[in-house]
Amino acid sequence: MIKLAKVPLAGLTLITKDEIMNLEITDLCKTYSNGVKALDHVSLTIPNGMFGLLGPNGAGKSTLMRTLATLQEADSGSARLGDIDILTQKLRLKQTLGYLPQEFGFYAKDTPLNLLSHFAMLKGIGDKKERKTIVEGILKRVNLWELKKRKLGSFSGGMKQRFGIAQALLGNPKLIIVDEPTAGLDPEERNRFHSLLSEIGDDVVVVLSTHIVEDVSDLCNKMAIINEGKILTSEEPTLAITGLNGKVWQSEISKENLPECKEKYKVLSVKLHAGQTNIRVLSEAKPQEVFSSVPPNLEDVYFSHLYFN
Repeated sequence: MIKLAKVPLAGLTLITKDEIMNLEITDLCKTYSNGVKALDHVSLTIPNGMFGLLGPNGAGKSTLMRTLATLQEADSGSARLGDIDILTQKLRLKQTLGYLPQEFGFYAKDTPLNLLSHFAMLKGIGDKKERKTIVEGILKRVNLWELKKRKLGSFSGGMKQRFGIAQALLGNPKLIIVDEPTAGLDPEERNRFHSLLSEIGDDVVVVLSTHIVEDVSDLCNKMAIINEGKILTSEEPTLAITGLNGKVWQSEISKENLPECKEKYKVLSVKLHAGQTNIRVLSEAKPQEVFSSVPPNLEDVYFSHLYFN
């Protein structure tokens, strides 16, 4: 595995603790023309550090991310980053925003060095020497410096995502939004990307939108679960897991008994294991003798809120 280089971003002013801003979202609503209510009075307080927004596909995650990135309008509500009104001061927000969308486009025949330098110019880094220093520092930080003259079209999915983070780091952002960043990555590239995100998430607000529970479990000390445009819970993952102690039970059953179990119990998950059907259920007391108590995990928290709260 490639170890990510801890290279300072030369030429950029570091954010001091006095400058750290909370992201405050209050009663955001968005209904599309087809009647789908993508955001239903969403309210969140997001401090600096890694914050996970967890939810299934179609839950409203991307709508919220695009709204915070000023790419679409909300119907009502407010969002502020410190003293910046995100919904009305879009240019000011963009000056301090780093954004990696779910679909990140680039010129396949271009190189990381050339394209990142171009993005730096668009970010207002006009001095050629300063721009060169900053681009070099960022490419080293995301472990792409040795590949700086390789065509982006030849990059793997993980390399492309690391380049996406590189462009998001330009301009010393105070808010970084990453939307489904590890979807489709193999385990090794996911680990590399996790390492990179964990390094940049200490001094700024980083909002990680994902449907992958492991992304939040591995990276975030704060999270929210969203479904059908509504925030179901907002809490610390470790506390949420602790709250299910003694309430998660596991058993191996035959596939024929699965419909009956789903009728009788709050089934959190169903997985095949060695030819048997392994189920985990939510219950205050032991459901049957064949069930055994198991330590809860974040996936149990996730499904308990999606299905039973």
